Amino acid sequence: MSTGKYFEDWVIGEEFFTPGRTMTETDIVMFAAMTGDYNQLHTNAQFMEQSQFGQRIGHGLLGLAVSHGLWFRSGYLEGTVIAFLGVNDWQFKAPFFIGDTLRVRYKAVKAKESSSKPDRGVITWHLEVLNQDDQVVQEGHKTMMVKRRPAAENG
Repeated sequence: MSTGKYFEDWVIGEEFFTPGRTMTETDIVMFAAMTGDYNQLHTNAQFMEQSQFGQRIGHGLLGLAVSHGLWFRSGYLEGTVIAFLGVNDWQFKAPFFIGDTLRVRYKAVKAKESSSKPDRGVITWHLEVLNQDDQVVQEGHKTMMVKRRPAAENG
């Protein structure tokens, strides 16, 4: 049984927020280790003290990955997503730092029923990754294939 929203349940333009997550030094170190991206921007505190940011910044792709996890934590995609189809127009607008708390504001912006498979549809959402000051640090679109409500539940 799904707890997520089916294709028909999504309203274009309706806005949602995820829970927040505070980014830690461990997050950045583990992401660097996992990806091999040990760029000084992320791993050298002394070097970054002299930078325009004054401190280490989180990896852009870490922010993108965390946005995905936060999005799923909202519960609205639980058990109803069939496939992740893509990320489009993703922009890294501002850095995030160790200690920043990120959350995601998202809304469905496009929905299309499948013409070949009546049990599913495709939805595109616009996501904004916000820091604790509600500054947009990243934004873009993600597209998923989503289950349609089973015929027995449509009444």
